[in-house]
Amino acid sequence: MVRVLSLQLDSSNRVFEEAARVLRRSGVIAMPTETFYALGASTSDEVAIRRVCAMKGRSQRKPILALIADRTQLAALVDEVTAGATTLMDRFWPGPLTLIFPASPLLPEVLTAGTGSVGVRQTAHTGLAPLLLLVGPLTGTSANRSGDQPARTAEEVQTTLGSEVDLILDGGSTIGGLPSTIVDTVSPIRLLREGPISRQQIETALSMAGMALGSS
Repeated sequence: MVRVLSLQLDSSNRVFEEAARVLRRSGVIAMPTETFYALGASTSDEVAIRRVCAMKGRSQRKPILALIADRTQLAALVDEVTAGATTLMDRFWPGPLTLIFPASPLLPEVLTAGTGSVGVRQTAHTGLAPLLLLVGPLTGTSANRSGDQPARTAEEVQTTLGSEVDLILDGGSTIGGLPSTIVDTVSPIRLLREGPISRQQIETALSMAGMALGSS
């Protein structure tokens, strides 16, 4: 039976240190985010990321996004931060906006799927940020089989993936809603998926900085 630790009843270092121990052993955890539960593996651990793909039944030709606690953690993931990326980070991070950056050449290819780019989001979930500060960036793909509905509770994760994940961090029910907006920040700047942050909001933020959103 998979272990479940409550973030609501005990958000102490004990919970985060246990999660860190799991992750250091190429483990995979399930954790709440500001939208749905996600499968977390170290973004530098190829073995763990392949486990994530296998759990989801996901093709390893599809890139996996990364979650960070703050912008200092970008250095481990990206090769360049463009002016457009900085503008959008200033306006919308932390929050449900995934930005596509040129990837660091040190990242495992299974994370980027050989695209040379990586999607990153600074989480707005207050219970998750301390863990990311402790362990570094983690994968943020939703905790469900590919094609199924994303999980909003720890119980839903336990039902579908409980025999495969190593630890579930129970943060209660997440708000769900639309998956994050995705913007490619490499010139030209393109909206790849519209989510909680609308096209108009992205266009306005860029326009105020003297930049434009390219066609999708």
